Amino acid sequence: MIALDRRRIAVFIAGASAFLDMYCTQALLPDLALHFHASPAQVGLTVTMSTLATALVAPLIGALADMWGRKRLIVAGALALVLPTLAIAWVDSLPAILVLRFLQGLCMPAIFTVTMAYVGEEWPAAEVPEVVSLYTAGTALGGVSGRLVTAAAADALGWRDAFIVLGGVNLAAGLLIWGLLPAARGWHPSGSLLETLRAAVGHWRNPRLVATFGIGFTILFSLVATFTYGTFHLAGWPYSLSTTGQGLVFLVYLLGSVAAPVGGKVIARIGPVRGLAMAVGLVWLGLAVALAPALPVIVAGLGIMVCGIFICQTASISMISATAKTSRSAAMGMYVTLYYVGGSLGAVAPAPAWHAFAWPGVVVMVMVVGLGGFLLAWRWWR
Repeated sequence: MIALDRRRIAVFIAGASAFLDMYCTQALLPDLALHFHASPAQVGLTVTMSTLATALVAPLIGALADMWGRKRLIVAGALALVLPTLAIAWVDSLPAILVLRFLQGLCMPAIFTVTMAYVGEEWPAAEVPEVVSLYTAGTALGGVSGRLVTAAAADALGWRDAFIVLGGVNLAAGLLIWGLLPAARGWHPSGSLLETLRAAVGHWRNPRLVATFGIGFTILFSLVATFTYGTFHLAGWPYSLSTTGQGLVFLVYLLGSVAAPVGGKVIARIGPVRGLAMAVGLVWLGLAVALAPALPVIVAGLGIMVCGIFICQTASISMISATAKTSRSAAMGMYVTLYYVGGSLGAVAPAPAWHAFAWPGVVVMVMVVGLGGFLLAWRWWR
């Protein structure tokens, strides 16, 4: 049983807040494609733009957090996210939405990059995997809540009003983090920005860290590819799920909220390499099951896959915390950059496989990418 206090609750909310908006358009992709007369690849850019912005700015945010502190940046990012979220409701062109999704992505690294560093500094090393798993469980809840809130609101009120509702949730989350998260005690300011960036570049000379950055790439590529093209798979014949129905499929993310804490305890016991092997095995099993024609079996397969993905995430974040002894926020920032580069490509790179082979083509691509992540761990984590 994981003990809870205000710090851990705040970390959980930060994880949820960080992922609330990241993929909120996934359940709306068929609606957006119809409204703007756009292709799946074009509306898929609404996912890519937020992840791309996050990837670009994460290293800088990590360096600034090493200089300026933890809580102030986490709270600032959570509250700043409200503005572009609300603005999406008032624009009427796909390019304008893409710009606002990019602005949303610029706010997000201040939440999760800095929160992950906060965890590594504020808890003893033996407790870090458990707290990381709590953060990861929050990201799972945020991921499903963002999709489900927008899907339900879009069906009831229209896709524009969905973003007004989401902006209100963002505001509440930011205020809760501000009230619950104590100021960092284990953080010590670094020197100038140049010194911080120099230390950050030094992380690229550590093979274990570089391998972990690469594993982060494979994790989000796999998750985004699966659920982006899974949405189109379930919107088509013979399933023809409504927007709300597709949003309900994302409830399988809640399994990640359970799997991440359990996985954190297992990883602490059996080690990161075997823990990652177990997690990738779950991803493969879930994808194989999701090739079945029956809708309930597909959903079950996606649930198994999600469990594996969130255990992978717990293992990789714990490895960053254990390996990066200095400029930890900068290390987290570079991990986040590769993580979201993977997510950005996951939304668009499988498009040729989708058009050529439909859902099975995407599944095979994701399996290959997951195998690559495990091979990195097998070579460099041992």
